[in-house]
Amino acid sequence: MKAQKEAPPDMQCWDKFLLQSVKANDGATPKDITAEMFNKEAGHVVEECKLKVVYVSPPQPPSPVHEGSEEGSSPRGSVSDNGHANVAEFATAARASTEGLEAQDKPSEARALITKLTNERHNAIKQNNKLRQELELLRREGSKSGGGVSFMFVIFIGLLGIILGYIMKKS
Repeated sequence: MKAQKEAPPDMQCWDKFLLQSVKANDGATPKDITAEMFNKEAGHVVEECKLKVVYVSPPQPPSPVHEGSEEGSSPRGSVSDNGHANVAEFATAARASTEGLEAQDKPSEARALITKLTNERHNAIKQNNKLRQELELLRREGSKSGGGVSFMFVIFIGLLGIILGYIMKKS
């Protein structure tokens, strides 16, 4: 895998990692682990977990004012009901792991979160407006067609009826 040269403008990513685990025999060495062990069709029990890629802004430089430490907190992520971890939990775990290296400025985190939410709101409004325009366009196209049967279709059916009537009367 290669790192991206720059983050996407909307900070959205649809990439996922598939994490697979399988029970190995006691005393198994790395040489004993093969691709065959992860084959479900061979009757092996393979557990899977999809990890969604989440972009997190880089940590801010430490504040000159010393803030209280959060050494008691655990940087564990939990899994939601459907077996996938939440984006917020990944962000929290990423922040917690970087706090061990350097302290982060809480107001800057709040500003980053507000900026992210504002961008998401702006994108939702843009998408909503686009959908409204498409709906209006479809409504205009529907009213132009007039709905009913075309005049040429009526003439064709009339001529077909006259011809069939003439043939039936003749026989």
